[in-house]
Amino acid sequence: MVSQTNEQALEAAIELALTGLCREDFQPGLVAESPADYVVHNGFKRGTPSDFNAQYALDEKWFWLFLETTQKDTLSQLQKHNPNDWQRKILERFDRLAKKHGVLHLLKKGLSLDDVHFDLMFPAPLASSSDQVKQDFEANIFSVTRQLRYSLANPLQEIDMVLFINGIPLVTLELKNAWTGQNARYHGQKQYRTDRDTNQPLLQFARCLVHMAVDTDEVYMTTKLSGQSTFFLPFNKGHNQGQGNPPNPNGHKTDYLWKEIFTKQSLANLIQHFIRLDGSSKDPLNKRTLFFPRYHQMDVVRRLISDVSTKGVGQTYLIQHSAGSGKSNSITWVAYQLIEAYPETEDVPSAKGLETPLFDSVIVVTDRRILDQQLKDNIKDFSEVKNIIAHANKSADLKAALESGKKIIITTIQKFPFIIDGLSDLSDKRFAVIIDEAHSSQSGTAHSKMNEAMGSEEDEDAQDKILQAMRSRKMRGNASYLAFTATPKNTTLEKFGHQQPDGSFVPFHLYSMKQAIEEGFILDVLANYTTYKSYYEIQKSVAENPKFDTAKAQKKLRAYVERSQQTIDTKAEIMLDHFVNHVVNTKKLKGKAKCMVVTQSIEMAIRYFKAIQRLLAQRGNTFKAIVAFSGEKTVDGIVYTESDMNGFSDNDTKDKFDTDEYRVLVVANKYLTGFDQPKLSAMYVDKKLQGVLAVQALSRLNRSAPKLGKKTEDLFVLDFFNSTDDIKKSFDPFYTATSLSEPTDVNVLNDLKDAMDDVAVYEWYEVENFAKDYFDGVDGQSLSSMIDVAVERFEHELHLENEEQADFKIKAKQFVKIYGQMASIMPYENMAWEKLFWFLKFLIPKLKVADPQADQLDALLESVDLSSYGLERVRLNQSIGLDTTETQLDPQNPNPRGAHGEKQEDPLDEIIREFNERWFQDWSATPEEQRVKFINIADSIKAHPDFEAKYKHETDPHHRDLVFDKIYQEVMLKMRKNDLDFYRLIAMDEARKMAFKSTMQHRVAF
Repeated sequence: MVSQTNEQALEAAIELALTGLCREDFQPGLVAESPADYVVHNGFKRGTPSDFNAQYALDEKWFWLFLETTQKDTLSQLQKHNPNDWQRKILERFDRLAKKHGVLHLLKKGLSLDDVHFDLMFPAPLASSSDQVKQDFEANIFSVTRQLRYSLANPLQEIDMVLFINGIPLVTLELKNAWTGQNARYHGQKQYRTDRDTNQPLLQFARCLVHMAVDTDEVYMTTKLSGQSTFFLPFNKGHNQGQGNPPNPNGHKTDYLWKEIFTKQSLANLIQHFIRLDGSSKDPLNKRTLFFPRYHQMDVVRRLISDVSTKGVGQTYLIQHSAGSGKSNSITWVAYQLIEAYPETEDVPSAKGLETPLFDSVIVVTDRRILDQQLKDNIKDFSEVKNIIAHANKSADLKAALESGKKIIITTIQKFPFIIDGLSDLSDKRFAVIIDEAHSSQSGTAHSKMNEAMGSEEDEDAQDKILQAMRSRKMRGNASYLAFTATPKNTTLEKFGHQQPDGSFVPFHLYSMKQAIEEGFILDVLANYTTYKSYYEIQKSVAENPKFDTAKAQKKLRAYVERSQQTIDTKAEIMLDHFVNHVVNTKKLKGKAKCMVVTQSIEMAIRYFKAIQRLLAQRGNTFKAIVAFSGEKTVDGIVYTESDMNGFSDNDTKDKFDTDEYRVLVVANKYLTGFDQPKLSAMYVDKKLQGVLAVQALSRLNRSAPKLGKKTEDLFVLDFFNSTDDIKKSFDPFYTATSLSEPTDVNVLNDLKDAMDDVAVYEWYEVENFAKDYFDGVDGQSLSSMIDVAVERFEHELHLENEEQADFKIKAKQFVKIYGQMASIMPYENMAWEKLFWFLKFLIPKLKVADPQADQLDALLESVDLSSYGLERVRLNQSIGLDTTETQLDPQNPNPRGAHGEKQEDPLDEIIREFNERWFQDWSATPEEQRVKFINIADSIKAHPDFEAKYKHETDPHHRDLVFDKIYQEVMLKMRKNDLDFYRLIAMDEARKMAFKSTMQHRVAF
């Protein structure tokens, strides 16, 4: 007889795994899939469709059996007062509460009726739980029913399988089999969306915890069935850092679902610790959201808790989860479950017994405001004790929270170092420190302060104190560190990653950008990438021909051109034209799409903002722009702040930008990381982006927004600064898995120290004395005088040349940076490094290195004029393909750096010639020929009969622009007859045409 390969065979395989039996065993002629594979099973009971009460969505057989066998006395008490209708009263009370709060509430809280209370589920025991708790859990009745008739309106309609606990539905399953030409991704979801009556009690929101479409390859889930608008999420393990599931040598790819997830312990764990109904009980049930974890969220939490329970306190964990992975939820689930993490055995490191949690407190270091509310909601739903969360904004808050037994303490990345400074001995406490976006919060010194708080400080001599301060930057034995990040750098991998036998470092858990994109949780921001190339020409405006450092001059000239108001005005116009024509007018995201303009500096952000404001006012656009930057900035003699320019507090910027009134956000650095705004669909980049910053900045666009119908094709990036190769190089390391090839070679610290010792800015006894006094807490004035001795040598006594001074300062900075990052993970102590670290920390800020060419380079800008500026679109809506192979980063550069190098000086004429050749290349004529053409066109514009009367003396800027457009068009049409090639060059590219017109308008104004 041939094997059965249809849906019925898949049903039978699942039933067999859950119960050890299947219906086909009793029906001749039907063969279940591989019955011999299932020697063990999950201990479920087999349900019968006829036992299901569709009105109350309960399997009455198991429901009554559970109450009668576990709470007989309570049931008798109710029966005594209601001998004829006690069952009806229980069912109606259950139904009423299920409609109001959902079955999750009933499973956790039980059912109160008159003067009795029924538990509807007994929780899973801990290692330390009593025998009674373990027995109670075993009394739960888990069951599965096939071909369940759920509908009162259509009694013949069936759902393939339903899982129950004590007769209460947990999971519905619609099964498909690829061998019959159907799959879960399309046919299973379609069945739920179109063929299932969601008005029936079983399928009403929160009457069942999750609905799954399953085939032999994939699983999809939803917690809310709402017809065509039902939104399904994948519940797959991932394969090759992408979507789907890996091949399974022992069966179907999806058998983890019934073998691992649908076990008694696993389902109880999901109910008790993961599934959450958000919102208030006062809200209508259908307005709330039921959270069921995605596979990677459940997996990382379970693996972390398991590892902690077996290895104890003092471990480090790097969790590389992409943007869109739901890190906020993952962190919340981890934080809550860590406070209830118990050791598996007595000999687990730092365990204080099987009945005592491993951690006294969990500290969450984050800048996400949303985490505060999520943590509170989680604790409210999961914990018997509610008031266990505290916020810490200063050291006194953190200390008080710890001393008053608060279990979860939330602080910000900025506040954490200050909080640590005021803490005393906490070595008897054990902590789990969860760090959100590890690389941004954990730059060496802030992290060393974090460790210092976890260590003891007893009376010690100077040597001991120095050793203690050094050890305090180690990963302390009384704290475990869990670092969540989407983009781990080499130092982050080395600090938090797991070292492999070959010396490399890998994340503890991975959910890649590739998988997040393929599963639809984030959008591919590189799918529509347009780059522009700038063309400049400058000319000398002075008679003399001074010499300048060529490399510095070229860099300074480009910066001068890029921040020219003419250049900014041109690019702002291109940006706004694109945004209005391709985003606003096309009603992207149901008419709510927004854009971000990313600029090189605060000064340029201010100039761009003012240019965009002018353009919006001239065109009469109904939406507004917002600028975002920190602090004050003086531009053209005027002091600007974010709040002054926007007209409201910078605390309101995020909320204001979320409204329909504001659609353009101009930034320099602010909001490039950690800013979630799903309505962003376009980004205009005029800033060098590389490495982690490139990924973080462009990822502002990738947030999905299903309610707004946001799709990959709605995203646009217009980049005026970077090439597609630059962006690909930045994204590739973080697209799949990131690892570190080997540890950093700390011998670079010896090399740097030797080089600095030779300069003799300090004597070693001075370093020794400074370290002793610093750790003895002497007055700051005394420390300052010791540092000033070295400063005097640096500036005067040693007669160091400028480059020698720069070389020493660069090496000092490199030493402090590398030691500050490496001290926490070095396997040994080096007191000389520790002393020098603290001495240099105080010395570096006082070392002033003059640039002898600074004034000269400023004079350079007085010597040139911007003659013309052009733009050409290089790539239009290009999709940047990323490398799917795993990336191995190299450790920090082990070579000491300095300021020495070959310097080339050239006359101003030569520098201008090279600059123009570099930035004006690819135009068919030479810069000199172009200049003649530009001057001729400008002269033709000035000679136009309307120029003097209607343009030059016109005071209304809007009318002036209209007149200039008309004059310009007429002149260009005439030129078309005389120089068709040049006309085509200008006309064929919209950006170049706009830039050329802007150059002409600028030229005729003078």
